[in-house]
Amino acid sequence: MKYLLLVSHGTMAPGVHSVIRMLLGDRDDVLSYSMEDGVSADAFVAELENVIAPIGADDSVVVLGDIIGGSPLTNTLNTLTQKGLLPKTIALGGMSLPMAISVLMAMDDGADDATLIASAISEAREGARQVELALDDEDEEDL
Repeated sequence: MKYLLLVSHGTMAPGVHSVIRMLLGDRDDVLSYSMEDGVSADAFVAELENVIAPIGADDSVVVLGDIIGGSPLTNTLNTLTQKGLLPKTIALGGMSLPMAISVLMAMDDGADDATLIASAISEAREGARQVELALDDEDEEDL
């Protein structure tokens, strides 16, 4: 099985996971955990090990982290290394909801790793743009 693992500072990862549940239903292949304020790296890793316990030696994982080089993503990759899963891991930073949904759609379609990565990064780039507002005097009354 291929898993999507969301990790972040604060409550971002569980928040993205919550929206995935709302939009796509509860999925066994989505896991999340976050490093909340005041939690040590050791405490984070101890609980993360429980979260990733379902991931077996024959499984693979796509990790979406909020910040490349941040403690949650770094500690997650170290933990996956200790579990022998790093060769079967794709790690991406800059997590967003559209990026996570893109990964899940690629997983559902059976996309190869290169296609999954390209899709996720493309979706992340396209999702970050200014919304163009075209307002004229008549539209202002409707607001």
